[in-house]
Amino acid sequence: MGNPTGEERRKYRRIGTDQVISFAPVDTRDLLGVSRDVSSGGIRFEAVGCEIEMGEVLRVTFSVGDQTVVAIGRVAWSTELDPMTLDVGLEFVEIDPMAIELLDEVTAVEAV
Repeated sequence: MGNPTGEERRKYRRIGTDQVISFAPVDTRDLLGVSRDVSSGGIRFEAVGCEIEMGEVLRVTFSVGDQTVVAIGRVAWSTELDPMTLDVGLEFVEIDPMAIELLDEVTAVEAV
């Protein structure tokens, strides 16, 4: 059901993406996923063939424009799309302040 007031309930503006990213529990080997959207607060991505637990801390590497961003986040939610694929929402807990500025700039341009 939609929001009857029509107000945006998201805390951060999101940028739609469709890029290959890497993610991993901190200090382990990287796995690949596909990002679906990103904001200065977090990233949503699809992961295939792995288990990801609520609250798990992951390192994620993705691109914003021509810049590579590495952030640490906590799994805020995870939804099974099919038996092999998870849709994952990761809330950033550690990200370079310059990356946040870049994300804020890009979301401001996307909103225009």
